[in-house]
Amino acid sequence: MADISQIKNGEKMSLRQQVALTAKLSWPAIIAQLSTILMQYIDASMVGRLGADESASVGLMNSSLWMFWGVCSMITMGFSVQVAHLLGAGNESGARSVLKQGITSCLIAGSVIAMLGVAIAFPLPHWLGGDAEICGNATVYFLTFVSALPILIMNYLAGGMLRCAGNMTVPGILNVGMCVLDVVFNFFLIFPSRELMVGGNPLIVPGAGLGVFGAALGTVCAEIVCASAMMYYLCRRQKGLSLIGSNHRGGYRPTRGVLRRAVKIAVPMTAEHIIFCGAQITITLIVAPLGVVAIAANAFAVTAESLCYMPGFGIGEAATTLCGQSYGAGRYPLVRRFCYLTTMLGMAIMTIMAVVMYVCAPMMMEIMTPVAAIAEAGTEVLRIEAFAEPMYAASIVAYGAFVGVGDTLIPAIMNFGSIWLVRIPLAAVLAPTLGLQGVWIAMAAELTFRGIIFLIRMRGKAWLKPGRTAAQPDAVPEV
Repeated sequence: MADISQIKNGEKMSLRQQVALTAKLSWPAIIAQLSTILMQYIDASMVGRLGADESASVGLMNSSLWMFWGVCSMITMGFSVQVAHLLGAGNESGARSVLKQGITSCLIAGSVIAMLGVAIAFPLPHWLGGDAEICGNATVYFLTFVSALPILIMNYLAGGMLRCAGNMTVPGILNVGMCVLDVVFNFFLIFPSRELMVGGNPLIVPGAGLGVFGAALGTVCAEIVCASAMMYYLCRRQKGLSLIGSNHRGGYRPTRGVLRRAVKIAVPMTAEHIIFCGAQITITLIVAPLGVVAIAANAFAVTAESLCYMPGFGIGEAATTLCGQSYGAGRYPLVRRFCYLTTMLGMAIMTIMAVVMYVCAPMMMEIMTPVAAIAEAGTEVLRIEAFAEPMYAASIVAYGAFVGVGDTLIPAIMNFGSIWLVRIPLAAVLAPTLGLQGVWIAMAAELTFRGIIFLIRMRGKAWLKPGRTAAQPDAVPEV
């Protein structure tokens, strides 16, 4: 029976046990990622029923929201990776100390980022080239999400800590619950009161009729419930990290050592994410002149495609946990084996998902929007992107493994170079002649290139060096 404790206990693991443990941690993470994307899919499809302008207002802001969400997520990883190393080394007291300091640091960071988002919420849609008809709803949608970032960052922190401790099940279950709550909240918040026929009898269903604002508010409410439950489980129930009855005396005030390690891990990841989202925003600027249909089709296609690639991110989270704890335990050959296993698994699953996406692209788009022109354009670009998914998986999962050992700077540079030297120039050249299809051809070419360079780095030795682990004796004070 494969178990995460075998890593820190120094037990010998057969290939079969390694594969079993990889699968054991990957599947709950995949379900959690899929539920998160399904939530976005639900939002997009419900808003899509309101019309093309409402769909475009949401689509215009998605890339900017991903930047803010992603920065929060990357900040939490600076603390979660330290916890993986410390638990791998059997240092539970040090792990609890990092958890406490992470809570304080992330609350402060989330508040600062939220204030920045609020400050730019009104001019941002105009900066992105949005038409006057969609800028009002776009601002409301963006403002609702960024205002809640201090709470939402706790969801990212708790989920990351639980996963790095080897607990993929609880985040998975809670993310599925969040998805269900999102449907319920959206059902009542987006649409006005309406009459439904049930068993031949009319039934009045109450609704707030808040439209785009209701979509954002429903999602935020669902995430707040999930964050509260996740933090409760982490701080009271999670073995090795629970702060109840642990007799741990460490405080919540961040210390220089923990912050220094968090910055070393998180800053390259955060910079890489900002650069990536900057590229996405640049793509939005390239797409915006193509019209409302192109903006909406691009946004819906990105959401639909995420159902294909999010399993890769789930396996990437498993790779971070497995490689991080193995690295903290000083078991370097095991780190490399887990890196190979998770990457191959990710490529296999995303190849299957790519085939499904190619075949089901028309149905996926029709679910999201009743506008035939938007659905048709989205279908065309999804089928282009399907060919790039296997290599995209290689970059996603290998990156997760590199993060687990604290190797973040070079992979961040690789992502930066791939996006800005391949995707953006190609998209700028192809969009004027091929329209939205040209933009997605550029994206598919860049993702293939990125997967190749990550596989090349994975085969080398530079990413797996001793000395990055937080499990050094003087790394974390146990008081």
